[in-house]
Amino acid sequence: MVESQRRLPRQIRSDNKLKYREAMHVNAPQSTSFCYESAALLSKAIQQEEARCPRTLLLQLIDLAPLPLPGSGFTLERWRALANIAGYDLSCAKFYESHADALAILRELGHSHLVSDKDIWAVWCAEPPNRKVHISAPALPGSMVQIDGTKAWCSGASLVDRALLSAWDTNNKPCLVAADMSQAEIRVTNDGWNAVGMAATASVDVEFNAAIGTVVGTSGSYVARPGFHHGAAGIAACWYGAAQSIASHVHQRLKQQSKNEHATAHLGAMDVVLSQAACLLRAAAAEIDKNPEDSCELVVRRTRLAVESAAETVLYRTPRALGAGPMCKDRHLAQQLADLPVFIRQSHAERDQAAHGHRLLHLEEERLWTL
Repeated sequence: MVESQRRLPRQIRSDNKLKYREAMHVNAPQSTSFCYESAALLSKAIQQEEARCPRTLLLQLIDLAPLPLPGSGFTLERWRALANIAGYDLSCAKFYESHADALAILRELGHSHLVSDKDIWAVWCAEPPNRKVHISAPALPGSMVQIDGTKAWCSGASLVDRALLSAWDTNNKPCLVAADMSQAEIRVTNDGWNAVGMAATASVDVEFNAAIGTVVGTSGSYVARPGFHHGAAGIAACWYGAAQSIASHVHQRLKQQSKNEHATAHLGAMDVVLSQAACLLRAAAAEIDKNPEDSCELVVRRTRLAVESAAETVLYRTPRALGAGPMCKDRHLAQQLADLPVFIRQSHAERDQAAHGHRLLHLEEERLWTL
């Protein structure tokens, strides 16, 4: 719990949590069986639709399993559903997580009235220095503005209906804008995406030429809200789901083979890192549900870095455990091994480690690593 919360009377802290949960309590499951029931539905949907249009599959998933929002008391159930989808198809998980994140953002910033049951949303907030989008006025919540510029890394641009995108207002302050992708003034290009891994996400450049959008929240509120970090941990749940699936494949293969001590050593190492990552994901979910109005930044950063490390360990050890055969003959495994290295680069590697380390330097030593 952060210092500011410690100074609040207990009843006020409880009231704040209750109000936050009421605001975020949309599509919350009625029991913890949600994740297991939805997992079966999601698995069935993916297996039935995997050869069809990605949009059809995404709409079916959205209809089958509307996710509880972060901080609603069911954060772990949300992450389990994301991990389950990622274990089957990381590109699909990318689309689904982005849609679910958009709904959470709109709810948290007071713009849930923009949501329609029939729309697929995306969140495009990468800010490379050579690709900037600008709006025609100061960022006033709910105002209609003109959008101009080229947005990079727009996953699923050709299949979504609406998007939340970061932009810069006339005061050169960061803001968030919602745009209807059906406008003629928006052009989805074929530029900026030549990936092999995560190829299906088609994260291309999108051009905005006097398009119209709605300002969501105040300047800087997208990053300042607690859900910014809560959502970042949801991305880690996707990484975890894919790594878990790859490790499960190794486990199944080795059970069918004669003893190979080197291969089983790799399996043992995977078990250790995945178990550690799972524990941190569970702890982070509990912390977010306990303190939904707090960003839980320290716990989230630690968890993301641990899951990233676990995923990298699985990616390193799987080819050594199995050899080239399954990588060349098992399409699903080969796709996972191509997709996951691309997806985990949403982490900024050593930059994120450094940011986490700097945060630790501001903590008292007795608060760290105590059993």
